[in-house]
Amino acid sequence: MKVKLRHILTRKELTLIVLLTSFLTVSAVMIFYTPNHYTVSAPVHFEIKRGTSVNEIIDDLYIADVIPNRFLMKLAVLISGANRKLQAGEYDIPNDLSYLGLIELLSSGNGAFQKKVTIQEGIWQFKLAGLLQRELGLDSVKIMRLSKDKAFLNSLLINANSIEGYLLPETYYFNSNVTEKEALKKLKNHMDKLFDENARIQMALLGMTKHQILTMASIIDGESNRVSEFKRIAGVYYNRLRKGIKLQADPTVQYLIREKKRHNKIYFKDLEIDSPYNTYKFKGLPPGPINNPGKDAVLAALYPEENDFLFFVASGDGGHRFAKTKSEHQRNVAKYRRWRSNNRKR
Repeated sequence: MKVKLRHILTRKELTLIVLLTSFLTVSAVMIFYTPNHYTVSAPVHFEIKRGTSVNEIIDDLYIADVIPNRFLMKLAVLISGANRKLQAGEYDIPNDLSYLGLIELLSSGNGAFQKKVTIQEGIWQFKLAGLLQRELGLDSVKIMRLSKDKAFLNSLLINANSIEGYLLPETYYFNSNVTEKEALKKLKNHMDKLFDENARIQMALLGMTKHQILTMASIIDGESNRVSEFKRIAGVYYNRLRKGIKLQADPTVQYLIREKKRHNKIYFKDLEIDSPYNTYKFKGLPPGPINNPGKDAVLAALYPEENDFLFFVASGDGGHRFAKTKSEHQRNVAKYRRWRSNNRKR
């Protein structure tokens, strides 16, 4: 005896089953067979850092325009059981991959082994080149040559004589087969992320270009190891610029003697070096950054503290004493000299 479904199920229940079946069929076709075509330049270079969750990976893929739908990607991961199979690495994702094809690529382990490298804030370019040579086996001479190569700089949209200052120091994971150009481009791209729409608005308010902000940030980073002082130091330098007072920033002179083995010690004769980078001799900012500043220094240059200070000097405890007048500054200098004299005797 045949029993028709319409005698068992209500019309609403039949409609629900038909809709559910249709949804599953369409989803299966989209996941298994439909290619995802992106409109950006192919292939898309995509990085998965160690410890990144599946949801974060999917969000990054969506933001990068590699996938058009987060939910379907999550469904594909669930169906394929790949929630623990996606591997850290850097991948070149070709166009028109299906969701499952993409999962297969990101689970393949072809993203290459990654090496962790920590780059210190305020690092000089020649020291960065040496660090990348030691940690990644790159050619430091080639890095220094690329740092001033006009064609390479133009390809990165850097309108300057050097890449120094445009590279963001932080902790990175590099592929074992990374090239000198790729490493420099990666650091430059991370610095670019700091200059969002809000930063561009702030630069306009300050009357500063990106190059000038990076130059100011490099001086700030060279002045202090205390991040808590960065914005106050920035305020001092902006005040001096507005009043037409020479910056008289020690890090700019240290930059000029950076390859001499003095541990940054400055002699009076160094203050007379005839170079536009010498802010004891010339007014205004130097021609360009004197190191690669960290994020905190860049943000301090963008968002300086509003204050009336015009001077500062080391306090002896790792920080600085700030002053509004020359006489107050001279008293602070005397205190530092007494501190230095007392500590020499110990």
